[in-house]
Parts: sequence; structure tokens; C-alpha cells
Amino acid sequence: MKLIAAMSGGVDSAVAASRAKAAGHDVIGVHLALAKNPQKYRSGARGCCTVEDSHDARRAADLIGIPFYIWDMSDEFHEAVVENFLDEYAQGRTPNPCLRCNEKIKFAAVLDRARAMGFDGVVTGHYAIMKEVEINGEKIRAMYRGIDPGKDQSYVLAVLNQDQLTGAHFPLGDTAKEDIRKEAAAKGLLVANKPDSHDICFVPSGDNAGWLRDRLGSESGPIVDETGNVLGQHQGAYTYTIGQRRGLNLTIPRDDGKPRYVLKIEPKSNTLVVGEREALAITTIEGEKVIWCGPAPVGKSRGYVQVRAHGAAYPCSYQLIDSGSVHREISSDTSPILLIESDQPIVGLAPGQGAVIYDGDRVVGSATVASAR
Repeated sequence: MKLIAAMSGGVDSAVAASRAKAAGHDVIGVHLALAKNPQKYRSGARGCCTVEDSHDARRAADLIGIPFYIWDMSDEFHEAVVENFLDEYAQGRTPNPCLRCNEKIKFAAVLDRARAMGFDGVVTGHYAIMKEVEINGEKIRAMYRGIDPGKDQSYVLAVLNQDQLTGAHFPLGDTAKEDIRKEAAAKGLLVANKPDSHDICFVPSGDNAGWLRDRLGSESGPIVDETGNVLGQHQGAYTYTIGQRRGLNLTIPRDDGKPRYVLKIEPKSNTLVVGEREALAITTIEGEKVIWCGPAPVGKSRGYVQVRAHGAAYPCSYQLIDSGSVHREISSDTSPILLIESDQPIVGLAPGQGAVIYDGDRVVGSATVASAR
């Protein structure tokens, strides 16, 4: 096959490209320039989108023996990921930019361009496993969890539809991260011990709240309890997250001395609602923007729901229902929604997060949380 290897400059993508080449595929390496001025985003060699990372990617491609190119996708990235991130927070939601980047950039814009150039697909260093399976009489290319629980990235890849999965190749899913580093060192790749990328790649300081405040302003507003009593003032409601305990600066403590947690963010009134931790527990999730990674399940089904990249998977039932029967706290989307009922409480879930459905280790699909109760 003819494959494009997306090379971030980190160890995972370098080994993925090397494995694809060793498997006999016709491979070219591509580094995505996600900012016209890389220092505008994260600085330092972090395995993502800096000048240093592009140099690391080029050196790895030279050693592997594949052609190397840099694609400027800064406009697409800024519009689809950065602007979406700002807009979601301005609406009181908590987005996951890695989900959006995989959906809109790595496996939409890049895969579309690759296919237009005559390539069969895209190789990345994500930790997930692809298998050819038959489900309900239909043969599909299904995605499963990677074998390394600490590195499994199937959650952030659950935004890919079946067409995109047919062009996605993840050579690392059957290997633990420590063995990937050993393999990189054995091949002479200089990125063998390069630190993994963490936090949000386009926030230079890692201070998400400060970055948001600089761009969305810092209009103060009330912090209230569930009965409306004012307990303090915040400096921008969108800089808080559901379940947050620290940094609330409340002026009126509880009589019993117990901490308070953010229960709700109300962007229209610029208000934070706080209360007991027990009030964060939810069992029903209503998800919009549903994406199936294979055939859409019919009727009510059983599976597992995961709401954080490396969080627990909770046994649940799920089904598509008409949007008219659901109250959406923020979104006005009218497409069918995914109703998920967890067998046990999930704590601290916020609108905007991703809810991913699994059948054992197989990824069934995903949705964006519109509301939870």
C-alpha cells in the first residue's frame, strides 16, 4: 500500500513510520505545521507542533529512509480545533481538543488529502488495534483498545467513522510503550527517550485558565449554592470545570466544614453553581453528534461507557432516541441523540466531554455530552 506517515516529531510516530516501511509499504513522512508561528503555541521539544519537533521528525524520516514533507495545516487547525475550543468554553462546555484534532485534522483533512494524492491511508503512532471482523453479517474494519492500558488511545480515536477507519493504520497498538522506546533506540532513532507530549498543545504555558482569560476576558460573576445564596465571586466562569474543588475563593464556608465543588456553569448569567460532591454523581447521559465506528446498533444495547481518556469504563445500556424528547442545557442541535444509562454513578461529567461506547474492547462509537443527570 501507499501510506502517509503522520510524523509529530515524537517517538511513537517515528516507530510507526519505521514499522510501516519495514512491512513493505510505500511510505512518505509528513509533519503537520499547526501554527504559522509555532512559538504562538507550545515551545520546547514536546512531540507536537514546534519547530524542534519538525526537525526531530525530519531526522527520523532520513534515518528510516523515506521522503519527508511539511504540510501547512495551520488554518484548518486554528478553525477546527482552537476556535472550537474557545467557542465551547464560552458556552460553558468542557471540550476535548484531542478528539477534535483527530476528527477534523488527522483523519479528515489529512486523510482526504492523502487519498486525493493517490495514497491508501494514513499511519500514526496512536495506541489502538485494527481488526477485520464481521458484525451482524457485515464485514468491517473495527477498532479495539491497545494492549497497554496506560497508553491506549482508542477513546480519542472514537470520533472516526467507518470510512475513516478503513484508511487508518495504527502499527503500535499491540506493543507496550516501554518496548516502543527500546525499539526506537535499537533502530538508532534519536527520539527514543524524548518525553511524551502532555496538556493542550496550543496553550504555551500549560495554564489553560489564564490562556482562556486572555482571549475571552475575565468578567467577574457570582458563585452561588444550589439555593441561590451568593458565596463568592469568580473571574470568568469558563475558566472552571465541573467537579473542580480548588481555587474557588469562596468567602462563606459550609457549617460542617466540607468542601464545595463546581456543579454547573451557567454562561448566560455568568454564574457558577457549587455544592456537595454527591450532587456531581450522574447515571444518565444525553449525547449529541453521534459517530458510529461501525454498524449502528439497533434498539437498546448493552456495553460500556467511558467519559475520560484513561478513565474507567462503566457498564451501561444505550440507544438512539429522538431529540425532541430531550432537554439540552446548552446545545440547540436537533439531530438524534444517544441516551446512555450507566449502571453505576459517574462523578464530575461536564457538557462537551466525549462519551465513548465499547463492546468489550471494541469501540462502538462516540457522542458529545449535551447534558447529564
